[in-house]
Amino acid sequence: MPEEWGAGGWYFEAGEQRTALPYSFVIGPGGEFGLHAGDWVPLHGSVEGWVEALALADHARRCARSTTVLTGDAVEGLDLGGFEPVSEVAGFADAWWRGPDSLIAIYRGEAELMCAPQCRTATVYAGLDAWGLRGLETFPGSR
Repeated sequence: MPEEWGAGGWYFEAGEQRTALPYSFVIGPGGEFGLHAGDWVPLHGSVEGWVEALALADHARRCARSTTVLTGDAVEGLDLGGFEPVSEVAGFADAWWRGPDSLIAIYRGEAELMCAPQCRTATVYAGLDAWGLRGLETFPGSR
């Protein structure tokens, strides 16, 4: 059942929670996927973007030679020069960036919703080759 929260419009829960969390996963009035806990923070521009982000995280985790997690202010210190946004994830508060040999996932949504900047997180997946960076789109005849 959709619920109307404030003047923002109608929201749909994106499935039932399986653990105790202080927020709900919802689909917003424009099809965005995000978090709701009194306030609304869209994470991705679409449900498809959220699914792409989950798939990319699984792919990057399997292919990276090293993984580094940064939190809090260190996230804002990341140099994204030479990186391009991964448009498929339709990132808003949570986004992915692709560089010459790395993928970076930046998660700000939960920190924004909870007013807890120390909860910002970035995961740097480094040491990726062409397959690790782009998957099947690097091979002729794919897609």
